[in-house]
Amino acid sequence: MTQATIRAAVLGASGYAGAETIRILQRHPHVEITALTAERHAGKPLGAVFPHFAALDLPDLVKIEDVDWSTVDLVFCGLPHATTQEVIKDLPAHLRILDLSADFRLKDIETYAQWYGHDHLAPELQKEAAYGLTEIYRQEIGNARIVAVPGCYPTASQLALIPGVKHGLIDADDIIIDAKCGVTGAGRAPKEGSLFAEAAEGIHAYGVAKHRHAPEIEQGLSAAAGRPVVVNFTPHLMPMNRGILATCYVRLEGGASAEDLHKALDTFYADETFVRVLPYGEVPATRHVRGSNNCWIGVVADRMAKRAIVISVIDNLVKGTSGQAIQNLNVMYGFAEDTALEKVAMFP
Repeated sequence: MTQATIRAAVLGASGYAGAETIRILQRHPHVEITALTAERHAGKPLGAVFPHFAALDLPDLVKIEDVDWSTVDLVFCGLPHATTQEVIKDLPAHLRILDLSADFRLKDIETYAQWYGHDHLAPELQKEAAYGLTEIYRQEIGNARIVAVPGCYPTASQLALIPGVKHGLIDADDIIIDAKCGVTGAGRAPKEGSLFAEAAEGIHAYGVAKHRHAPEIEQGLSAAAGRPVVVNFTPHLMPMNRGILATCYVRLEGGASAEDLHKALDTFYADETFVRVLPYGEVPATRHVRGSNNCWIGVVADRMAKRAIVISVIDNLVKGTSGQAIQNLNVMYGFAEDTALEKVAMFP
């Protein structure tokens, strides 16, 4: 399906994900932004909230109930978790939706209730939601009305691990994911832990053994393995604005070597625009992908026998959120997948 101009609304435009979506969409030749919402800032121009947008010709911020949905084809939903379910179920049926929250990522609503502490508020819509990890679920995304854009940690972790699990090179029962994220991963709302004095000059683990991205990662790896998979996942907050680095420790299956795993990853992603597997033994850094929609992956043989280390990096606001959402948009409407996403990483 192709369409000359997609009229898009960005809900939650005053958050980091909303702002990044708008920044990238300005480059998209087939998208016109026709509505922007922000409850606390309704009535203001976007430039009053984000001065770097002041020179752009964009609609003023409004409340969600004041949007004229007849002027919208596609919605980017950058609202807080749980809020999205309530909003989306009341939207007109003609709208296609890209949800940047966690509200539709978990296919099993009982698992959702267990991890998020409340019943799913739109279970019928959950049934039609596609999971937006583009390199893995491209066909489902293309046919979907609702796409759940993956979380940042799950994007980096699944891209690193799914090929090895799928091809039986990794023991799916022995996976450790040690992941780091910049402070924008916590969102723009004021939080004590995100204050400069709290986050700078240090690193700390959080959500230990209970982070909500764990079941999302396990959902993808279970699908790849064809059976239930549980992983050891620990996230850490880093004193940087952007970036995810996931270090995945794996046990190799059978007689597979780290070189075999590297070759499988390289083959799996050979035709992908945004995933690059580095030469064997090389490792990526977050600065290599900052500001881009790229995921770089490195494979190294562990010093421990029959083990390997797979390291994956992304920009949490681009490939980990808004860029992946726009990659999903391009698949949904039949545009070249890299449209508006051609940006080379910012360095330094």
